[in-house]
Amino acid sequence: MTSVHVEVGKNIRSVVGQMCNKELLDIVKLMKQYLSEQEVEIKSDVEKKGGKTLLQLKERIKNCQKCPLAKTRTHLVFGAGDEHAKLMFVGEAPGRDEDLQGEPFVGKAGQLLTKIINSIGLKRSDVYIANILKCRPPGNRNPEPYEIAMCQGYLLEQISIIKPKIICALGKFATQTLLNSQQPISQLRGRFFEYRNTKLIPTFHPAYLLYNPNDKRLVWQDMKKIKAEYEKT
Repeated sequence: MTSVHVEVGKNIRSVVGQMCNKELLDIVKLMKQYLSEQEVEIKSDVEKKGGKTLLQLKERIKNCQKCPLAKTRTHLVFGAGDEHAKLMFVGEAPGRDEDLQGEPFVGKAGQLLTKIINSIGLKRSDVYIANILKCRPPGNRNPEPYEIAMCQGYLLEQISIIKPKIICALGKFATQTLLNSQQPISQLRGRFFEYRNTKLIPTFHPAYLLYNPNDKRLVWQDMKKIKAEYEKT
């Protein structure tokens, strides 16, 4: 991470307790704009140094204190699955069950995700599952922009280590964060995008499907596209 990123990160953290969400969002937008204008590419440590493993990364970040979520979490939820998986699923953040167990997608939404994975002939152990945030937001609220800014680098390192052929972004926050887009998930789902030398396809989050079961058919359409692409790799 460059000195520019470190300095910007420190500035964001110093004002977290003083500013409203709108102001924080403005800061994140300005940060992205500045980095774009300066043509500064966000690169993870693993890309710079190479030779890292998920186990080494997990050990390095297990006591992360970058944002206030560290004070309210039970466990940091790193991720789980095959380190060499061709298919990776990325959600938004751990929920209550995940926080208690330290594993991603183990609650009701996780059980549905397991069924979705099974529907294309794979097991959870065949894929890798992670989240944008590694710690649970209190009350399962939506991730804040500064939390995403502080935590996203860890996910980028995971992606660089795993080198999946396909990434399935689950839900609004994962999709908009990875694609740096404000388009709604309903407009982005079911399409492949080029992302960090791999293909990324958004779909609805399993938690959304628990309350909107009629949209399971749309996710099945997306999964069939993933299966077809998976079989090419």
